[in-house]
Amino acid sequence: MRRILAFLKKEIMLPVSILAALASFALTPPSKELFSEIDWRTLATLFLMLTVLEGFKKEAIFTPLLRLSGKIRSAAGLALFLVFSVFFTSMFVTNDVSLLIFVPLTILLFRAAGKERYVLPLLAMENIAAVRGSLLTPFGSPQNLFIFGKSGVSAGRFIAYMAPLCVLSGALLVLFVLFLFRKDLKEATDLPDEAFPASLPGERRWVRILYLSLFGAVLFMIVSRTPFWLPVAGGVVLLLLIFDRKVFLKTDYVLLITFLCFFIFSASVSKNPAVAGFLTGAVAGREYFVSILASQVISNVPAAIVLYPFAENRGALLYGLDSAGLVTIIGSLASVINYRLYVREYPGKGGRFIKVFTWISLLFFALVVLPGYFISKRAL
Repeated sequence: MRRILAFLKKEIMLPVSILAALASFALTPPSKELFSEIDWRTLATLFLMLTVLEGFKKEAIFTPLLRLSGKIRSAAGLALFLVFSVFFTSMFVTNDVSLLIFVPLTILLFRAAGKERYVLPLLAMENIAAVRGSLLTPFGSPQNLFIFGKSGVSAGRFIAYMAPLCVLSGALLVLFVLFLFRKDLKEATDLPDEAFPASLPGERRWVRILYLSLFGAVLFMIVSRTPFWLPVAGGVVLLLLIFDRKVFLKTDYVLLITFLCFFIFSASVSKNPAVAGFLTGAVAGREYFVSILASQVISNVPAAIVLYPFAENRGALLYGLDSAGLVTIIGSLASVINYRLYVREYPGKGGRFIKVFTWISLLFFALVVLPGYFISKRAL
């Protein structure tokens, strides 16, 4: 029982989503029609992304990129490299996976250099980088994947729409990092060679090629919106079952179940005329700020699913959801992952993380919230 309670405390959105789904049945009883409203394609795509990216971590596919950091000898340069590694990789491998790769490395490198005083502000900036970098692409985050799938717009139009906010965020991140090292931009790291990951073994090269190929297949399925997504998904699963079936044990099924439960909740609410009418009046025309506020209660991924049916301006909804992670740690699941990684290395210092994280993120949010609002007035 103690383990179950600890698990539920750690994965708080899971019981919340289950209770929300069960409660929604009071509004709309379960039926075949209700379950047909669930976006099974998005769930299948998310499952494949989560599984293949677990393979990326398992096979250390990012090791060559990590070893590049060993060539950087200034603390400011290393910080910029790490922050923008998160920023750019999050566009392709999702924000949470990017943090899982680079947050532990940041702690390890700055600890080895005897500069742990920089770790906490850097992790806050990496969180911002993950949230703002991932907003550019349809597959950068679960909420982007969901809204892109529903919107029907092309991948090119989606990226063009999100680009202004992404570019602004990148420029601000450079200023934030330089301000952190303002006292000495040439401060050396003096890192030992053993602080960096070892080279990849040659005998596993074919497995890494397999995962890169499967990742390409999943991206094709997302961007092309192929009507044959089910055979593509089946082919990816079959290849993984044949060559690396153990990777399925690592898939984040908690996130998948959470998604499913909020899909049920959203479908139930949408089919109740009274509740749907109220939410349409509350959300339509206010998508940007409503999505930011709602995300501080249930996080941005569930908020995307719940609010989408009642939104008129999908772009404003998307901008708000992708800005929500800058307000509080609850606003984005990626922020919660960052917090967990920190407290695992620094037990008992979670309060300090939340304090520093919140101040830096809110400052960044204050600088982008109004530009985001005015840019989101355009139609997606």
